[in-house]
Amino acid sequence: MPSATEILWFLGVGDQVVGVTYECNEPPQAALLPHVTDTIIPVGSSPGEIDVIISAAMANGQELYTLDRELLESLAPDLIVTQDLCRVCALPAGSVDDALADLGSKADVFSYDPMTLDGVLDEMEELGRLLGATDGVARVDELRARLAEQRATHAGAERPGVLLLEWPDPPYTAGHWIPDQIVAAGGDPLLGHPGGRSSATTWDEVAATQAEVLVVAPCGFDQPTAAGHLAEVLKRPELAELPAVRNGRAFAIDADAHIVRPGPRLVDGVDALAELIHR
Repeated sequence: MPSATEILWFLGVGDQVVGVTYECNEPPQAALLPHVTDTIIPVGSSPGEIDVIISAAMANGQELYTLDRELLESLAPDLIVTQDLCRVCALPAGSVDDALADLGSKADVFSYDPMTLDGVLDEMEELGRLLGATDGVARVDELRARLAEQRATHAGAERPGVLLLEWPDPPYTAGHWIPDQIVAAGGDPLLGHPGGRSSATTWDEVAATQAEVLVVAPCGFDQPTAAGHLAEVLKRPELAELPAVRNGRAFAIDADAHIVRPGPRLVDGVDALAELIHR
């Protein structure tokens, strides 16, 4: 998964990575490595189209991701970093375990499944220690120090109500580590599920929050695409009287870089959110 690839480079062991997923693009050189996964979701699909594809696949028991077992076998990895966090985001750990059993591979599997912001850093450290990446573990400690400073900056201050949409069509509110990011950035996460799953809501429920700040952070999309999604969200008649919309405090953010990938840049995401929340 993309976050795992990014973390391995952050820990200083990128030169040991032999294969990645089709989505791994950070750092850019990672995309040049062999891709061991693919997806049924067409490139360029809109949020609404993606939702339909995923819903149909789930209903029919169809896998969203495929694993190139022959390529995996030829790469002969010693360690595979995978996940059981989200079946919509990446190949689940169980699929990897099944493939390794079929291939007779003795590769170790590390399932990276943090649900909170602190958990992201804890599991990054755990992976770093597993790999003997001493310098990388020290860099994780630096992220913790930055996060502690960010939290201290906003401790005791007034917190505006922040509604972050992790998906715009249909609207999904934020779960996992994202509410923690909003709190660390000095906001009050509305309709959030700290340490839980993101969940579908309705536009009427969004309007009822009276959110002072609205952030559109569509999972898997960058800043320019998110800006387009924000423009569509702002057309919703239900949101016309939302304080965030009336007062020009509705923003798009690079979700792929700063919000939805559970890796080192989540701490940068706290900075980015703070800038929007307190603008």
